[in-house]
Amino acid sequence: MILNPLPPTPTSPPPSWYWSLPYAAVALFVATMAALLWLTHRQDSEEQRATLINDVLWMEQNLGFQFERNNNHLTQLGPDLLKGGPLSATTQARLRQALDPESGLIRILWLHTNGEVRGAQPPYTDSHLVGETGGTFPSNSAYRLSRSMGQPVYSDAYAVIENQTQFEVHVPIFDGGRYLGSVVGVYSLNNMVSQQVPWWFSERYRVSVANNLGVEIAAKSRVSPLSSLAYEIPFEPPGHGLTLNVTAYKSEVRWIPLLLMGSLGVLAAAIVWSLWQLRRHMQRRQAAEQALRAEHAFRKAMEDSLNTGMRARDLKGRITYVNPAFCRMVGWSAEELVGLLPPMPYWAPEALERTLAVHEMVLGGNAPPQGIEIRLMRRNGERFDALLIEAPLIDSEGRHIGWMGSMVDVTEQKHAQELYRQQQERLQATARLVTMGEMASTLAHELNQPLAAISSYNTGCINMIGKGDMSPGELSGILEKIGKQAQRAGQIIRRVHAFVRRSEPKCEPVDLNAILREAVGLVEPDAERRGVNIQQDLADALPEIAADPVMIEQVAINLIRNGMDAMADAPRPQRNLTLTTRLQDGMLILSVADRGKGIPPEVAEKLFAPFFTTKEEGMGMGLNICRSIAELHRGRLSFEGNPGGGTIFHFSLPVQP
Repeated sequence: MILNPLPPTPTSPPPSWYWSLPYAAVALFVATMAALLWLTHRQDSEEQRATLINDVLWMEQNLGFQFERNNNHLTQLGPDLLKGGPLSATTQARLRQALDPESGLIRILWLHTNGEVRGAQPPYTDSHLVGETGGTFPSNSAYRLSRSMGQPVYSDAYAVIENQTQFEVHVPIFDGGRYLGSVVGVYSLNNMVSQQVPWWFSERYRVSVANNLGVEIAAKSRVSPLSSLAYEIPFEPPGHGLTLNVTAYKSEVRWIPLLLMGSLGVLAAAIVWSLWQLRRHMQRRQAAEQALRAEHAFRKAMEDSLNTGMRARDLKGRITYVNPAFCRMVGWSAEELVGLLPPMPYWAPEALERTLAVHEMVLGGNAPPQGIEIRLMRRNGERFDALLIEAPLIDSEGRHIGWMGSMVDVTEQKHAQELYRQQQERLQATARLVTMGEMASTLAHELNQPLAAISSYNTGCINMIGKGDMSPGELSGILEKIGKQAQRAGQIIRRVHAFVRRSEPKCEPVDLNAILREAVGLVEPDAERRGVNIQQDLADALPEIAADPVMIEQVAINLIRNGMDAMADAPRPQRNLTLTTRLQDGMLILSVADRGKGIPPEVAEKLFAPFFTTKEEGMGMGLNICRSIAELHRGRLSFEGNPGGGTIFHFSLPVQP
């Protein structure tokens, strides 16, 4: 990414030496003709020597490449060969490809982790061995060394029948650090020399391989007199003292006129080539400059159209680039911001400590991928909330040179979220009031009973006192009954008040069973009026959860009343509502099971939708609010069919440590 991009400057003319290149080529031609005759004889011998060395080095490199290709092929074959079972058609085809005569491999074996041979292609016996192999075939020493080193290891060369010499390469196979076994490739040294030495090389040189005792063990040559020009290098790999000897055949005398003509042609071609390359270079440069201008214009237009603020910083936190949207957001210009180090002028003083902590977190590479909200300040002093997302800034060479951040003003979004939260609170409070309104007649009847009992006890007590035939003991018993009825009435009033009062949501440790018992106490009069039997199967010793008790009680009451409504048409003996609590997979689960008609599929699809209801006078918000409360507490509200008929609602809440 280019920071602070500048428009490309017009193309500058090439330097003067660039245009003098054709003249330098002509001058070189004249100088070459003058020096060529003197250098011919000396250069001839040196060139032959250099050619021999280059050819030998090429030969060595070619052999090394072949060994490397074979090792890679064996490494790729290893997992398929060592997995056990019959070999697939693909693996067999790759085996045949690896055993191509040009590779030098004549046999491939795969060994178990204990070194035992699990298979070979083609099959083998020990009867063909002639030389010393360390006592076993394949070589134990090479096998152990390759396994310990974790890389291919070559064995000593050894003789076999028909005056052939072989050596092995042991390739260990690992899977995630676990040793699976080894794949062994058996090379024929004679085949390697025969196949890997190209025809043009064998036309010029005699190639042979000698062991550590100087005895020639493989060669490729033709009947032709040899020259004194020779070169010897170690045969690595496989090593173990093997040497590669290359001796040149005697060649015909190189004619000087041919050299002169060749030099003329080369120099003429150099002149033409240099002029042609110069022309191509100028054309490419002009095209690149035009593409750069177009790219710069496109990126500038795209950058100016963004509403998201973009800011780049180096590894020390210094601002290196800001886009126009960022400048509009904070009120400072790019010239004023570029080059600044923290603290920045747009950091709000009251949030300075937290902003600095966010800054250090970003420079430490710990910025959350979803972004982080911070409080910032505009130039006029106005505060705003911003969502900051940071990502590493990588240059064209793959180096981490800083951080690129995108900033979005989320002030309006946060205001909208706060308004939505307040509306949800009002809606929940309204729903509780509606619930209590629906239960008002039942609660009034329930409250009337203790009040009537108090009045009756009081009247009887007055009459007995007036007659003068009441003992202190009888008076004490009547007063105790009056007190119990008053406590009962007060308990009902307190429950109603705690349920309908509106307060800020709070999160505190609560006992789910205790909340459920309070909810049952509120709806129990209504349940008795409807003839519904509420059964409680509450698990013991449940852990406390962090939740708002009023909200949880609201969910419980809604689910219980929905269950009672669902059984309105059921016969009285079947009106059983079962409440259960249990701990499962780190979640506390409240289940409310009714014996009603169940929920039809067409209703189940939109059961939690706002304002959807199956009741004649329902609001259609009860289950929607219950689900919102569940999600607010990071829980879940779901339902399923009751095997005994009806529906089971499950309200799950996470257990807080």
